Amino acid sequence: MIVDIRELYPRHEESDLLKMHLQWFAAEDEGRTEDPTERKMKKAWEDEGKVAKSSELVQALVLLFSFGGLALMGKYIVQQVMEMMRYFFNQSTTIDVTSTGLIGSAFYSYYFRIVGPIFMIAVAAAFLGNVVQVGFRFTAKVLTPNFKRIAPNFKNWINKTIFSPEGAFNFFKTIFKVIVIGAIAYLNIRKQIPTLANTINMPITDAAGVALGAGFRILMEATVFFLALAIPDMLYQQWQHKESLKMSKHEVKEEYKEMEGDPQVKAKLRQRMQEIRQAGMMQKVPDANVVITNPTHFAVALEYKQESMIAPVVVAKGQDNVAQRIKEIATENHVPIVENKPLARALFASVEIGDPVPEEYWRLVADILSTLMEVDRRAQ
Repeated sequence: MIVDIRELYPRHEESDLLKMHLQWFAAEDEGRTEDPTERKMKKAWEDEGKVAKSSELVQALVLLFSFGGLALMGKYIVQQVMEMMRYFFNQSTTIDVTSTGLIGSAFYSYYFRIVGPIFMIAVAAAFLGNVVQVGFRFTAKVLTPNFKRIAPNFKNWINKTIFSPEGAFNFFKTIFKVIVIGAIAYLNIRKQIPTLANTINMPITDAAGVALGAGFRILMEATVFFLALAIPDMLYQQWQHKESLKMSKHEVKEEYKEMEGDPQVKAKLRQRMQEIRQAGMMQKVPDANVVITNPTHFAVALEYKQESMIAPVVVAKGQDNVAQRIKEIATENHVPIVENKPLARALFASVEIGDPVPEEYWRLVADILSTLMEVDRRAQ
């Protein structure tokens, strides 16, 4: 039978219906070409509880650990069941059936002794399956009541569960699971048909053991199949989660602005910080031993204290107008100004304020300082 999709949505125009088919395409076709940032993924987890997680792995671990617990505790469970049956058979002829207090307490006591250990193992396995995939994370968002889930939008539900890659993947995965589990059950039962047919001649305990053994074997093989299926499912869930959170270039820029601030504001802050540094740097020019200039474009002020410094330190530097201001302050405070174009350009480009002069320039700077000291000595 062929169903026209327009019959499902007779009130919608064809352009609206075509929007549905975007679900079949990757995020790139919607303009979302950038991988999600750590902030986007963290926000998706905190706000919506969305995380890449395979339910198949959790189910497989629950089944595996539960059946493992049954195998290890089978003797204990059988003993508890037999003890419970003996207790109720003995009490059936002596207890007042109108009094349910004793019967109820005995029932719950045996119930928790039989089911409790397996239940705790299953809970621990489910917890382990989630921790292995997403780590120790907790959010209350998924527990918050959401009335949209009680009365969902039928069109959106159809789009998400049927006309989407995720819906198609889950549908074919379910069909595949049913086929494989059916094949496992068929092959095991077919192999056990002679033994199962002979149970009519066996004591009830032996017949029950044969039936339980066949069922246990089917469940264990199905569990192994679930574990094998969990690997591609987990890879797909990770891909699908990342694909659903992909961002457009505009979204990445907006997020960067939110995290780092508006570029214009940052530029103004950098300019203000530079002005503050220049104001502080100008106050150190009078303490300099020498100012090396270009002479018109660059000026670098050096300070050297032999008793506390290994090498001269750049206390101020500037270009163009700032360089002229450095030279003016140096002249006012009788700081020597030496013209050396290559050295001034090299120190301006390679040394930050407050850093010592690199070793490759020590010889040149030492010659300048020694010459100035000799001139000062002769003047005295």
